[in-house]
Amino acid sequence: MITLAIIAVTCVVSFLAFNKPKLMDDLILWPPAVQRHREYHRLVTYGLVHADFGHLLFNMLTLFFFGRAIESVYAEELGRFGFLLFYIGGLVVSILPTYIKNRRNPNYHSLGASGAVSAALFAFILFAPWARIIVFVLPMPAILYAVLYVGYSIYMDRAGRDNINHSAHLWGAAYGVIFTLLIKQGLFTYFLAQLVNPRM
Repeated sequence: MITLAIIAVTCVVSFLAFNKPKLMDDLILWPPAVQRHREYHRLVTYGLVHADFGHLLFNMLTLFFFGRAIESVYAEELGRFGFLLFYIGGLVVSILPTYIKNRRNPNYHSLGASGAVSAALFAFILFAPWARIIVFVLPMPAILYAVLYVGYSIYMDRAGRDNINHSAHLWGAAYGVIFTLLIKQGLFTYFLAQLVNPRM
């Protein structure tokens, strides 16, 4: 239910912001607003707004499938709102390096839940590395997608050829793995055991 609530709130806020520039401006990550005016909420609220419908749809579909699959893990370890805490942490951790790098850049903006969604996806992969997932209509093992995703994100982050915050994807993925390993005792051993026994 927490995953569905996050999706519902994100969709409502994103749709409102599509038609209300003032709302978009108030929620998006604009580093000088945090640096100068202490609008720290932007380190979370940037994940409630998206560039367009396609951006929103991709993130929320990914969260729907993988968030629901692992939500119970965080509830078991952290309580009823455990997954919400994990998700908010993903938003903050994934954007902090970008914020620090651009904290005095008045021309920089960032938005979208991709960092936190990456955290959920990579946490799922720890539990089921050989699960078959669909990537742009192509089925592949989750662990293979993880390798390709990280490689692509590193390349694009260094190339700087688009307006996508690939750094947030990488930091979100790292957060999802590290945080989940820390709270779930024995998971690393389980992951390794699954990894050496492919089941496709």
